Parts: sequence; C-alpha cells; structure tokens
Amino acid sequence: MSSLKTRTIIGKQPLVEAISAGVAIDKILLQKNASGETANQIRLLSKEHNIPLQFVPIEKLNSLTRSNHQGVIAFAAIVKYYSVQEVIDFTVSNGDTPLFLMLDGITDVRNIGAIARTALCCGVHAIIIPDKGVGALNEEALKASAGALEHVHVCRVNSLMKCVDELHMNGIKVFASEMKATTTLKSLNLQEPSCIVLGGEEKGVYPALMKICDEQFYIPMKGKFESLNVSVAAGIILYEAMQQRG
Repeated sequence: MSSLKTRTIIGKQPLVEAISAGVAIDKILLQKNASGETANQIRLLSKEHNIPLQFVPIEKLNSLTRSNHQGVIAFAAIVKYYSVQEVIDFTVSNGDTPLFLMLDGITDVRNIGAIARTALCCGVHAIIIPDKGVGALNEEALKASAGALEHVHVCRVNSLMKCVDELHMNGIKVFASEMKATTTLKSLNLQEPSCIVLGGEEKGVYPALMKICDEQFYIPMKGKFESLNVSVAAGIILYEAMQQRG
C-alpha cells in the first residue's frame, strides 16, 4: 500500500474529481443549506463512498482557508479504505483464515496507532472502524503506528451493527472484550474465522453491539485494578490469536 499524504481539497469540482479518481476521503465539510447540482452530487458521492459528511456554517469554512471554497472543504485520508467484503474475499482467496479487529468508540489516536502496529505484527487482516465516534486516522495516528496504518487493511463502515451481520453471513464469529464476562480469553477458539471487538476505555463496547456478538470474554488479571489500556489489551488478545494459529 503506497504512502498517502494528508491534504485539503477545496472547492466542489476538485472534490468531485478527487472522489471520482479514487482518492480516499476522511471527511467532507459542506456549508449549511448548500444547494445546486454539484452540492447534490457531493451528497450522493458521500453516501455512495461512505464518506462522513458534516454540515457547517460558512464561518467554519472561512476559518480553514482563504481560498474560494465554494461552500465545501474535504480532507484526504492518510490511509486507503477497503470494503469488508473485499478484504474477506481477498483473505479467503489467499487461503488464510480471517482475523479482524473492530474498534468501537476508541478516540485516542495514539491508542489507535499502537493497536494498528500490534495488529500488523500479529497477522490481523483488517481493522474495522465506524465513520463516526472514532479517533481520526491522521498523521499522529500514523506516527504512533510506526507506519503500520499504511500496511494493514482499514475498513470504514457506517454501522458496526450491520458490519457484524455481514461478518456473520461470511461465517466469521464476533467476540467482544468485556471485563464482566465469564469466558476467559484462552477459552476462545481463535483458530476459526474471528473478529475481536474492542471498546473505548470509558464506555466499553456499545451495549446493542455487545448483544449481537457471538461471545463475550475477559482477560484474567491479578490485583484489583479495573482495566488494561485498550492498546495493551489488544496486544494480549492478538498474541493469543497468533499463538493459537501457530
């Protein structure tokens, strides 16, 4: 995967051309009440390519550039995004057993970077993130990952719940990390097609998402401290998966 530099795309037509050319976009800022054919096209493209679209006042756009922004500014992505099905098909066609990692509500980009670094080292085939409520995959995250974010597949989805359904339809079991679970990490069969769900340190995995996972598990710990840092937990879990898979 080639290195992609962060850049700002200013104006309606340059954005349309960038999306049409396959440039990965992290986020689009569109002026409130924007109208016209191009504005409608941008709305449609954002939906088609699963790009987060945020409606902002013109003052916000003016604060970001002195150029004629025409009511729209977008941010090109550091990484390239893939569809979940695309990675599943690619993994299976290579004769590998899928191992995915799903991040729910993890906002600290340094944790995300550290998780990506471990994921690459432990053979994870893709990291799945939602289009909202997760830390931006920016230069700080890339630095924290030691460049791993450029080499591990990243899938951005508009609904983690729907993504779990898609994983299930492909025969992939989904396991959620939960401190109050009764099943230990070592009891999981991670040799089968698997996706591990990790939640943010404050709120954990979203309850509705937790409910549709196949199983909840916990990492045994000594002492009375409540939890591990999420990137450390990811390392322990993924190393166990790697050991089980030989």
